[in-house]
Amino acid sequence: MRSVGLVLLVLVALGAVVGPMLTASDPTRVELESRLGLPSSQHPLGQDPLGRDVFARLVHGGRISLVVAGTAVACSLLLGVSLGALAGYRGGWLDELLTRAIDVFLAFPGLLLAIALAAALGPSVRNVVLALSLFGWTTYARLVRGEVKSLRRREFVVAATALGATPARLLVRHVLPMTLPALLVQCTFGLSGAILAEASLSFLGLGAPPPTPSWGSMLAEARPFLLVAPRLTIVPGLALTTTVLALQLLGDGLRDRLDPRAQRWQRGQ
Repeated sequence: MRSVGLVLLVLVALGAVVGPMLTASDPTRVELESRLGLPSSQHPLGQDPLGRDVFARLVHGGRISLVVAGTAVACSLLLGVSLGALAGYRGGWLDELLTRAIDVFLAFPGLLLAIALAAALGPSVRNVVLALSLFGWTTYARLVRGEVKSLRRREFVVAATALGATPARLLVRHVLPMTLPALLVQCTFGLSGAILAEASLSFLGLGAPPPTPSWGSMLAEARPFLLVAPRLTIVPGLALTTTVLALQLLGDGLRDRLDPRAQRWQRGQ
């Protein structure tokens, strides 16, 4: 399954990177006389309700989805790892404060809070990244906090401390590298969630502003024409489903590969 997910993800990434080079059509060019045009040699996937090339919008929309999701996960990872490692190593009131903050954030649906923040700030790619990052760090912080709390009493950490290693060196050189397998697995799941969240915000008109193409906005624009031209919803829907499925399969495969507990369970079967 890991190989299938990796292959699908590579194909999606290649489509987003190389796809715009394969078409000469402008994804924002409006041709009202050709609205809802059928697939042709010039427009392989047809044209949308405004006569724009669906293939061009699909591949450019893939770039938006991958860039937004990747940036949001990177920001969430940086913030979550920093706070989680600091709280897990120091303990005490700092650990208690972070735990309570995580509980508060997790008490509310993250997507609803992201929608509220994006609506307050206005539709833009930057605001989508900000909203997803602000409510996505908790998972990484909780994961790293738990790992650091369990690792800080291990023999190699005690030995490094006895040799005079500073707390910063202990975390960066000895403790955090031990958390990388779990973080890698969580990042794959986080990317799939961020892509879905970005599509949801764009579907509601809170993502990239028009005429910037996005898979979510393509679904929203094609919804009134679902019975007339179903391909307009099928194409971005399949792209979104394939990307999320690829990341989920990759995450499951990495978890089975990197998690010793999962390997022991599989051997026991």
